[in-house]
Amino acid sequence: MSAETITAILDFGNLILASVNVIIGFSLFLYTLTHNFRSSVARAFCALMAFVTAVYIVDVSITEVSTAEAARFWLRLQWVGIAFVPAAYFHFSDALLRATGAASRWRRVGVVLSYVLGLVFFVLAVSTELIVDGVARKEHFYHLVAGPFFWVFVLYYAIATLSGWANISRARGRCLTSTSRRRMSYLMLAFAAPSAGVFPYLLIPTTAREFSANFISLLTLVGNLGIALMTIVIGYIVAYQGVLLPDRVIKHNLLHFLLRGPLVSILVIVIMLAIPRVEQIWGLPRDTVLIVTVAGSVVLLQLLVNVAKPTIDRLIYRRDREEITWIQSLDQRLLTTTDLEQLLENTLISLCDLLRAPSGFIVTMQGSQLSLRVFCGPKEAASEFLARTHLPSLLDRLEQSRQDEFISAKDFISADGYWLLPLRGRADKAILGILGIRAVDTLPQLSDEDLETMYGLVRHAELALEDMRLQQQVFAILQGLGNELERIQLWRSSPLYAGEHVLQHLDVNPIHLPGFVQIVRDALSQFWGGPKLSRSPLLRMNIVRERLPENDDVPVKALRSVLREAIERLRPEGERSMTSHEWVMYNILDLKFIQGEKIRDIAKRLAMSESDFYRKQRVAIEQVAETLIQMERAHLERSARSEAKDDEA
Repeated sequence: MSAETITAILDFGNLILASVNVIIGFSLFLYTLTHNFRSSVARAFCALMAFVTAVYIVDVSITEVSTAEAARFWLRLQWVGIAFVPAAYFHFSDALLRATGAASRWRRVGVVLSYVLGLVFFVLAVSTELIVDGVARKEHFYHLVAGPFFWVFVLYYAIATLSGWANISRARGRCLTSTSRRRMSYLMLAFAAPSAGVFPYLLIPTTAREFSANFISLLTLVGNLGIALMTIVIGYIVAYQGVLLPDRVIKHNLLHFLLRGPLVSILVIVIMLAIPRVEQIWGLPRDTVLIVTVAGSVVLLQLLVNVAKPTIDRLIYRRDREEITWIQSLDQRLLTTTDLEQLLENTLISLCDLLRAPSGFIVTMQGSQLSLRVFCGPKEAASEFLARTHLPSLLDRLEQSRQDEFISAKDFISADGYWLLPLRGRADKAILGILGIRAVDTLPQLSDEDLETMYGLVRHAELALEDMRLQQQVFAILQGLGNELERIQLWRSSPLYAGEHVLQHLDVNPIHLPGFVQIVRDALSQFWGGPKLSRSPLLRMNIVRERLPENDDVPVKALRSVLREAIERLRPEGERSMTSHEWVMYNILDLKFIQGEKIRDIAKRLAMSESDFYRKQRVAIEQVAETLIQMERAHLERSARSEAKDDEA
């Protein structure tokens, strides 16, 4: 292979890799800017990526330069990145160290001073001959010549780089968890690459004099490849900074961003540079071949990413593969309210057609009232029926209907010109809703075949309502966990560094724990005894310890007394009512946890559906938790005032 061929290959490789570094740097800059800009570490990383990208933009641009004067302009302009990279490097390391809790005013001053020095060197490099002096040519490429004060810049570059390395080393030493130490170790190995890669080595006279152009190109090629890989590693570590998302989600988002964004862009650049610059290719103009090839490659790569997504996700979620697969399939399994209502409406229309009825409706119970879910025919007739209906008496009449699995003509209840049929759940036989068909006779006249068909349609409606109830319970639980999950994620997303007072603080008083509402829920669920009560973290509360003497020094009795008081504080004034709105929360807490009644019986007594019961129970437990927090804080304030009086005495 001739020297000219080797030179061409090396130059082409460096052009590709310089373009790759521009794409990666710019992509990570935008990704970090839009995903976790609130983090000071991420903001410093954005600054570093901006300056590194500026250096490589000039590297790509200068390949088309043909005169020394043009090269002089671009090479001096490149110092907007070269001069500021050390400052950004030191800035990033300081932000990383401050994130571990090691703040320093002097380091902050050093960051500002490094940026000021970077600005000074940039101005001197652009407008004077003190840092760089003229342009030289090494065979087929141009480079600047060192000025008389270039050694001052080298000193500044070295001090900033070594100081940044020392800061990262200190940050790693302050990590307490294995995960944070592992990530910091990756960062230490990768972080030298951007700083070392953008340094203008050709300004050192020995480099340009002693090494051949091909050898310099080879070193540049290896350096560019290393910088591309190390920049991705650094971006991966920074992606976790200040983001309140699980690690698996961060990893998934970043990986798919890199596959669908930078990878596609790199492929386009490679194709554009690889297609020969000739007028005709296979008898077609080069522009036509280029457009078709680029468009086809973009579409094909997106398709390959979609096809490979399950395999990629399995690699990302190695330990939680089954759970993640189930979570990802929820959007396909769950039905929206509109989906279920469409199913109910189709079923209702089929039932009306089967019974030759002009109209009908399906209603469900919302609290102590009936709510129209779907209707067939005039809506006004169904609304008037609901307005006239007294729910408790109607439920008593329907309770005797459909005691067995199948349907008979006797199961229909006549009321105000409608045939009514209860829609029951499969497991507990609870009434989920009511089917109303406009009566055309005293009782429907149905053959065995009609009854069988009707049974199938009614089962469809019951399954839809049951799914709706279950999904409402799931959504209610998830909504209740929303704030707790955010606090848990905030807690787990804050790495623990040297100084364990935070953990000690959390261990002393359970009201500071992120899952406090769930702790209260568990204790109430076994109010009259069980491991969730006897081993509850609530036993560490000061108000519980205070009540030990009056409860025979039995911690469980003291906790039960505190929980009962918290519930009683939610009791409204006046005579108790089972249907009044202001008594709902107290009634749920008292009937469910104190008296231990079944949910089905409680919902019936309070004239509400079970899904509505679960939603209100969640709110009631949250109110108990908030009351306990207020009681604990009041106790702490009393204790503080008492100690202050003792000190004064």
